[in-house]
Amino acid sequence: MRVIIGGAGRVGIALAKAMANEKYDLVVVDNDSRAVANAQSLDCLVVNGNITNRETLLEAGIQNASVFIAATPSDETNLIACSIAEHAHESKEGVDRLTSICRLRTSSYVNEFKAGHLHEWAKVDHVVNPLHGAILRLNAGLRSTELEEVIPFGEEAYVIEFDIGQSAVNLVGRPLREVREDFVHGLPNIVGVKRDGERSFVPNDDSVLQIGDRIAVSVIGLDKFNPALITFGHEISYFPEHPHVIIVGASPIGTKMAEDWLKHGASVTVLERELHLANKLAGSKTGGHLNIDVIHGDHLDRSVLEEISIDQFDVAVSALGDDHANIAAVLLMSDLGVPHTGLMLHDADLVKVTQRMGISFAVDRHRVAVNNILSHVHRSLSGHYALLAEVPNVVGITLKITERAKFAGKKVADAQFPDWMRPAFIKRRNLAGEWESIEPKPDQLLLENDRMVLFCLKEKVSEAQKRFKV
Repeated sequence: MRVIIGGAGRVGIALAKAMANEKYDLVVVDNDSRAVANAQSLDCLVVNGNITNRETLLEAGIQNASVFIAATPSDETNLIACSIAEHAHESKEGVDRLTSICRLRTSSYVNEFKAGHLHEWAKVDHVVNPLHGAILRLNAGLRSTELEEVIPFGEEAYVIEFDIGQSAVNLVGRPLREVREDFVHGLPNIVGVKRDGERSFVPNDDSVLQIGDRIAVSVIGLDKFNPALITFGHEISYFPEHPHVIIVGASPIGTKMAEDWLKHGASVTVLERELHLANKLAGSKTGGHLNIDVIHGDHLDRSVLEEISIDQFDVAVSALGDDHANIAAVLLMSDLGVPHTGLMLHDADLVKVTQRMGISFAVDRHRVAVNNILSHVHRSLSGHYALLAEVPNVVGITLKITERAKFAGKKVADAQFPDWMRPAFIKRRNLAGEWESIEPKPDQLLLENDRMVLFCLKEKVSEAQKRFKV
């Protein structure tokens, strides 16, 4: 299957690296000579040209491609490229129809897609706006200072990543088969492990954990974060059920952050330096919520922060356009007593730096974009495809329980999943037609049309697909 990636920037290169082990016929296209030079090290065809040029797309093999990804920094370029790509593609026997995935930042374009218009005039099948996923990841990760990463899987399902703490002496040095016998209500589900100096692995009953291992654990519900952390040797900090949150910036990003916190029962204060932006949010539907205050003031003015009793807030996040401005804002608030501070960053290298600064949690927006695009590339899997940030080479995929796969009607324990495949969640529609997440306990019955979220090494993805008759 040929996949063409338009744009050899950070997102495009990360996509190509992520798909390198999946036997795709990859092509990367960019008109920047430096980006093209950087892409030469990848195991794929690299074409120097403009993705809005028909001849360039034909040179890249668009006529025989299955997937076209427009991932440049320009929304307009991506939209035009998707339209031309669809027109240049030849649907014939033996050639799949083209699936177009478009990376968009502008909310008006995203709304056009939701209304069905982009597919009509730009031939876009899927839109990736990583902002929403990044906000979910950030707001969930701020609930504990011990978490290294949080990956949402929808319907209250999460994978959280953290180290095994020094006090987890009862869990280490023994096979997991024995460790599980100590837990009446079950050991939290470990789906991936990374040990210093060794390659990541998916644990089985014979695996032995060590202090300091980085683990990925699947949980359902935000209230399961702390129990998992306690189990693996962490002393957790208290996080209120209805936190008091301050957001710096009444930008569209700040507004969306506020909406998510309000949805989860928080009281929110938005601090905005520009009067017209503060007034715009205050006069909006979000600004009219009973649990939000919009204040016009300078977030770097200590007297302003003291006036609003900044030390009484539980969480501080910043929604400014510049990474360094965001860091400065939350560092000041941390210095003034806010225990949980968070950031969404454009520069991935700053994520680790901010952790060393004492900032609680940071999200790399580019990596969220990559994960979201991958989930659409794997459209035949009917669900998410996620990379684990702190447990490299282990990925999460979603596979459908079909009649062909012959798992329906069996319990999880009887499905005989191999050791290298770790079930994390079962997705099922309830009587109201809504999706819900279910723990894959051994006695849980699998039903036709369920979605099984499982984790395996990258090189095992194609084998996992075969087992589910994809």
